[in-house]
Amino acid sequence: MDIKAYPGHPYPLGATWDGKGVNFALYADNATAVELCLFNKNTDKKESAKIQLTERTHQIWHIYLPNAKSGQLYGYRVHGPYDPRNGHRYNANKLLIDPYAKAIAGTIAWHDSLFGYELGHPDADLSFSTTDSAPYVPKSVVVDPNYDWEGDKPPKVSYHKTVIYETHVKGFTKLHPDIPEEIKGTYAALGHPVCIKYLKDLGITAIELMPVHHFVLDRHLAERGLGNYWGYNSIGFFAPDVRYSGNGPEGGQVAEFKTMVKELHKAGIEVILDVVYNHTGEGNHMGPTISFRGIDNSSYYRLTEDKRFCMDYTGTGNTLNVMMPNVLRLIMDSLRYWILEMHVDGFRFDLASTLARELHAVDRLGSFFDIIHQDPIISQVKLIAEPWDIGEGGYMVGKFPPGWAEWNGKYRDCLRDYWRGADSMLGEFAQRFTGSPDLYQNDYRKPTASINFITAHDGFTLHDLVSYNEKHNMANGEDNNDGESHNRSWNCGAEGPTEDPDIIQLRLQQKRNFLASLFLSQGVPMIVAGDELGRTQQGNNNAYCQDNEISWIDWENADKELLEFSRQIIHFRRNHPVFRRRRWFQGEPVHKQGDVEDIEWFLPEGTKMTQENWLHDYAKSLGVYLNGHGIRTVGPKGEQIIDDSFYVIFNAYHDRLDYALPPKKYGKQWTKIIDTSKSTMTTEEGYFAAGEVIVVEGRSVVVLKQLD
Repeated sequence: MDIKAYPGHPYPLGATWDGKGVNFALYADNATAVELCLFNKNTDKKESAKIQLTERTHQIWHIYLPNAKSGQLYGYRVHGPYDPRNGHRYNANKLLIDPYAKAIAGTIAWHDSLFGYELGHPDADLSFSTTDSAPYVPKSVVVDPNYDWEGDKPPKVSYHKTVIYETHVKGFTKLHPDIPEEIKGTYAALGHPVCIKYLKDLGITAIELMPVHHFVLDRHLAERGLGNYWGYNSIGFFAPDVRYSGNGPEGGQVAEFKTMVKELHKAGIEVILDVVYNHTGEGNHMGPTISFRGIDNSSYYRLTEDKRFCMDYTGTGNTLNVMMPNVLRLIMDSLRYWILEMHVDGFRFDLASTLARELHAVDRLGSFFDIIHQDPIISQVKLIAEPWDIGEGGYMVGKFPPGWAEWNGKYRDCLRDYWRGADSMLGEFAQRFTGSPDLYQNDYRKPTASINFITAHDGFTLHDLVSYNEKHNMANGEDNNDGESHNRSWNCGAEGPTEDPDIIQLRLQQKRNFLASLFLSQGVPMIVAGDELGRTQQGNNNAYCQDNEISWIDWENADKELLEFSRQIIHFRRNHPVFRRRRWFQGEPVHKQGDVEDIEWFLPEGTKMTQENWLHDYAKSLGVYLNGHGIRTVGPKGEQIIDDSFYVIFNAYHDRLDYALPPKKYGKQWTKIIDTSKSTMTTEEGYFAAGEVIVVEGRSVVVLKQLD
């Protein structure tokens, strides 16, 4: 094959088509030689051409092929020392995926040749494999960057107006009856008018997609007939996973993803990506050599003192070494690519504490945060941390820098304990309800730093949270040893499905309690797709490997009443800024309101809470007054924001209680608008005078609106 080759340029990294040819650039610091391999088809067992890269600028190998076009399939073979004890695992018999590949044409076909060593050899990973892995490795694709965005602009929804919907591309539409069969489970389906209408009607402003970076299906799962459904095993940080595309594997997935984003943006819905930059799908030292490990193992991965082994702060076998400039650049280039080229609106960083680690400590001002803070592109989108990892000192809720929001695990735990009746302080409940000022206020952050959630993809669904005391993960094939054992759940009197009408009713009420608490709290609410429909995983709290009906949304058996309640409570929040403040409550009198505070807490007797009351771990009931004149922020045009005033009653006690309404200065007359002991919200129900006693059912939330 006669191929013209020019020196090319070291930047940008990856394969870049300029309309006339393709520039290839690969970082490989310790390599002694690099070969670019071209393929005609993804199924080819051998490359059609192998080109030696002779140009090297610093640590970057590069070449320009003037006749190459978009759609070209390629991979690399990288030469260097195979010396695991010193951290080097070069093996040119292994075809490698470009870390900067914008698309990957297919998925790995598991075979022993994918490993750099001989499986079963007595020297284990110190042995050397001479088998060619090319037939089993998906090829990287040169992508045409041209796309008609039709003037697309990011919705830029303010955090205080944001409602996040965590979902899975495939699981959301795979069983949807109104989505065309040929696109179910794809990016195109998620951007279909049926899905967009559903999200808009529900009141969602942002979808948070579980990982769409191209990922590896673990071999042990494949051999057991299971799948890596969640996708937290990235191998391509620039490539949208081909499994969610109906437009072909050789670049069509990129345009399909862009069209999905464009259609969602037209509806004012943002797209947030759950990204996994803490590790890769190559596993520990016994894992395969399919990309980073064969390109420069000692540069990409955190290694132990014995460089044969990987540090593992993630529980997945390896940890990316963000202390290395090339790894930081990879992450930043990836983030910028998804913002500038794919038009996404933000990121949720999986196990984000791992990215902050300097040596063994977690440094909140680590290089990763410094670089993001000064980046004029990345710093302007939504940045959400999962603020923990499995290493020592890795639980960092409340400790991320300004500019970051966090999944608030303390909110989840507190609200679960409160509604299941566990012994817990009312004081913590008040902190979580008001946006967790104990975690964020002293660091110049706002209530919107708290991403509030009751459930997430990892753990019970909302239905299962009120239906199971124990996890039921037998379908995962790990003897129920996987998944969290301490779920803070309560089955309401029976484990799993039941025909007892009282238990069924209580479970429905508990679900409404959780949803009401979530959407009445300060901060940014996040719900998991299907929770509003009563979705169950049959007690499985770790469905990471269940790419089937256990995980997919069952639209046919949706709880329509719960869906309507969810829609109503979300829109109620959207219509009342007192529940989505941009600034903290001050607990001080409001100007022109006399001595009425912006917030006040009451006992069921109608008297103010005292310091001693907050410390009782047996107390389950309280009321809170929210002053609609005490918002203390202005609108986008400088206008004063005034809302109705509300009195919210939380009764986690098992029986009904009498509640005395606050004195006249807080409101002379009230009407009930929410009562979670009933299946739907009301417009106005009854009229109650100041100081009047009302009956609140056990385990329920009641919201009253001030009328005067």
